[in-house]
Formats: sequence, structure tokens, C-alpha cells
Amino acid sequence: MLAEHGFVEDLPERAHGRERWWRHVPHDLRLGARSSQDSETRAVAEELLEQWLAADVDLFRRFQASRDQLGEWSDAMPFSRGSIVVDLDELKSFFDEYLALLRRYSRDPGDVPAGTRHVLTRFLAFPAPAGEEMP
Repeated sequence: MLAEHGFVEDLPERAHGRERWWRHVPHDLRLGARSSQDSETRAVAEELLEQWLAADVDLFRRFQASRDQLGEWSDAMPFSRGSIVVDLDELKSFFDEYLALLRRYSRDPGDVPAGTRHVLTRFLAFPAPAGEEMP
């Protein structure tokens, strides 16, 4: 079932007899437009997003706590906090360009050169609540 939906792929070169091996397939997971979700799907999607955000905050705290052990990598944390003024089509284009940039730097698990590290990336963009626009 996972392979049918593109989450894993078969590794025939590791198979022996009836044994099968699988590997995770990196992918973009999109939950679909909120406006097209029924109330049950919307509630599940909102809970999932809350859990993902909490897990990301926990990962970041663990990173902060371990920075002294990371050597040069402890300084290699780009951070940007800003805002843009866009229409809906421009926001979609902005996100598509972000995903294209991620894909540009993605590597297959078997193609990881020495000196590289797995770097977690997160993108969060949402319309500012009314009256709370930030420059």
C-alpha cells in the first residue's frame, strides 16, 4: 500500500529469495485546499499541522541544546523572518519556487558526498491576521 501511494520503493538489489527491502521515497506532502475539506478532514488536518509544528519546535530545541557539539555546523543555521505582499497566484508561485529550490539540493540516499549533513528545512507562510500586518 505504501509503495502504491509513492511513500516507499522496492530495492530489488537487496532482496534475497522471498525477502523484500524497501526505502523511503522523499516527497512533498500536501493536505489539499482547506475549503474543499469536509469538517472531519479539516479537523484531522488541523491536528496534524499542530503536531508537526510542535515536533518541529521540539527538534529545534534539541538542536539548540546540542549546538556546542556540532563544531562548524553550529554556525551554519540560516534564519530569515520576514513578510511579503503578494496575491494568491504570487503566493502559489513563491511556494512552487521554494519547493524547486529544495529539490535542487536534494540527493538520493546512496549519493551523499563526504562532508554533507542532513539539514531540516521548514517553510511556513500564512496571511497575517487582520490588523497585525508586519513590515
